[in-house]
Amino acid sequence: MKYDVSLDLVNKTEEYSFGVVAKQADGAAWLKSGKTVILATVVMDESESVSEDFLPLTVQYIEKSYAAGKIPGGFFKREAKPSDFETLTSRIVDRSLRPLFPKGYAHPTQITIMVFSADKEADLQALALNAASAALYVSDIDINRSVSAIRAAKIDGELVLNPTLEELKNSTLDLYLSGTKEELLMIEMRTFGGEDVEVIDTSLDISMPATVITNHKSNALPEDELIEILAKAQDALFESNSKYEESFAPFKKPTRPLSLQENALNEEFVTYVEQNHFEDITNAMNQMAKSERSTALRELRKKILEQNPEWDEAELKGAIESVKRKQVRSQILEQNLRADGRGLRDIRPISIETNILPNAHASALFTRGQTQALVVLTMGGPKDAQMFESLTDDVAQNENFMVHYNFPGFSVGEASPVMGTKRRELGHGNLAKRALEPILNLDGQTVRLVSEILESNGSSSMATVCGGYMALKAADVQTSDVISGIAMGLVTDGQKYAILSDIMGLEDHDGDMDFKVTGSKDGITAMQMDIKLGGISLDILKEALYQAKEGRAHIIDIMQEAQKEIEFNDGVLPSTDIFHIDPSFIGEIIGQAGKTIREIIEKFEVAIDIDKKDGKVKITGKSKSGVADAKEHINSIVNAPKKEKINYAVGEVYEGVVKRIVDFGAFVELPDGTDGLLHISKISDKRVDKVSDVLSEGQKIEVEILEFKGNKISLGRA
Repeated sequence: MKYDVSLDLVNKTEEYSFGVVAKQADGAAWLKSGKTVILATVVMDESESVSEDFLPLTVQYIEKSYAAGKIPGGFFKREAKPSDFETLTSRIVDRSLRPLFPKGYAHPTQITIMVFSADKEADLQALALNAASAALYVSDIDINRSVSAIRAAKIDGELVLNPTLEELKNSTLDLYLSGTKEELLMIEMRTFGGEDVEVIDTSLDISMPATVITNHKSNALPEDELIEILAKAQDALFESNSKYEESFAPFKKPTRPLSLQENALNEEFVTYVEQNHFEDITNAMNQMAKSERSTALRELRKKILEQNPEWDEAELKGAIESVKRKQVRSQILEQNLRADGRGLRDIRPISIETNILPNAHASALFTRGQTQALVVLTMGGPKDAQMFESLTDDVAQNENFMVHYNFPGFSVGEASPVMGTKRRELGHGNLAKRALEPILNLDGQTVRLVSEILESNGSSSMATVCGGYMALKAADVQTSDVISGIAMGLVTDGQKYAILSDIMGLEDHDGDMDFKVTGSKDGITAMQMDIKLGGISLDILKEALYQAKEGRAHIIDIMQEAQKEIEFNDGVLPSTDIFHIDPSFIGEIIGQAGKTIREIIEKFEVAIDIDKKDGKVKITGKSKSGVADAKEHINSIVNAPKKEKINYAVGEVYEGVVKRIVDFGAFVELPDGTDGLLHISKISDKRVDKVSDVLSEGQKIEVEILEFKGNKISLGRA
């Protein structure tokens, strides 16, 4: 294929072709980068959406198995339900491009992105956005700004822009940004990696080698460092978007005129509402829940229509909404006062209860204001991990930490049925997973967190993060730090601005920014930002980050107090302990033919996994006490004084203890702990049909050394 544009960007080259394929679409871009080939198309419907407040944009990112030389797994050999990665990528593209559309744009618009060939090292999410933006830019839709994506990694302490997937595996940071030449529009961030901290297990004899991995230190990113990285990434976005706009301009189709829906605001109605019902609007604003506020505004509208039956209800609704929005914003900007009476930095009241579900492994009910999340934890083993395979993977992978988020309609007072998982639910669960994952080192365990949102009035995803951390502690899962999350907001009139901590639904709806930050008291583990007003300066962003840090610290203090009150669901909660022993003792723990380890497993009702190479012992059981007792028993074997070895000779007689009876004889432990076999034919001068008729386990008897067969000793009854 002939390529019209070839661009050298940071650490990659992109080639574009226009007007060759998908020519009936309003805009199409064929993108090749390395061995990756993506087609993005844009189609706008001539009809108009009924809603004035909703942009009818749909983005679908679709991967084809043949792009990586694969046939779909499973019974059906055809691509069907989108994978989580496809859904999350669709959301990223949607959130990045949505701010480009002008206010009043009401034409249903479909953006489709299809991956035809996939390079194993390609960043498909960044390429998907770049291709979609190119298709939109050259289309006949009157949009004249380019949006591009850039990913930032931190490898060996150095910043790397647009890393390969292999490089990203060695990074402690994954920061995805999208923006225009002038503005940042969206941020997705997570940290990972961390370092294992080695500590000596003092429960063992310090003369023995017993290095134990007991902690996993996360790589939370300090706020100042994040701002520096964002500044460098923004420079790269300016460079790439400048190249895109200059190179794509010759291929842009003639734009067709758009009919934008005007804000049909009846100024007469607005004046009437302000002069006669301002106090009613203020009272409605103070109704905290969305359902209560909607009911109050609906009753006000009904009351006004009864007094003025000739008025148009839709126009009146718009006027009431306009006055409400203006009042919310002016009260914040002029008085530093929010609708619920809080100051700009105030956090709503928080309550935390743990293990309220007696038969679940662990649970936490986290309530902040009128947002409530019930987070339930279930623990499993390696076989319980979620198997998945991405387009760029050679083999299937296992995900052993899962966060699933559910948002039923009743949480906001809506009478809607519970359907399948929506994009928003998947995105919020993914954000909470990225927030908590850096503090975990599960070492073969599988953990699933399910967040059931029972009530929502602002940032249920951050309640999921806080409740998720508390559920981890309620399950006695080891973590390297305390993580909380907070949603920040912004209100600005172009001159003044106010940053809001812990925003509620009203402030999210009528504000200019939704900015979610998770992390410890020291730094950030995950972040998600969407800008509604077209962009944000780094100075304001920095201020918001530090205000978020202050809010996180306040929430963490409350969580740590609640952590002291945790009572575990003993008898239900599986327990795991991992420690190291001197590998030379493994034989004694296993015992002859596995007898000793089987006795430990049966006695304490545990599962034991031993790595013979480094002496790592993993004990898992249904009760914490059983695991602790099994560990103590193993340590008693390891720490028991060693008996002095005896050089046995044929004909010598010793007192031994019958350790185990089998059909063909009995194993007898000699004075130095060595086992010998007393065959059934050597037990007595008379014929013995059943060994247990003559001997019993634990019985002391005198035996004679008859012969040596390799390392085995044959005994006779003395």
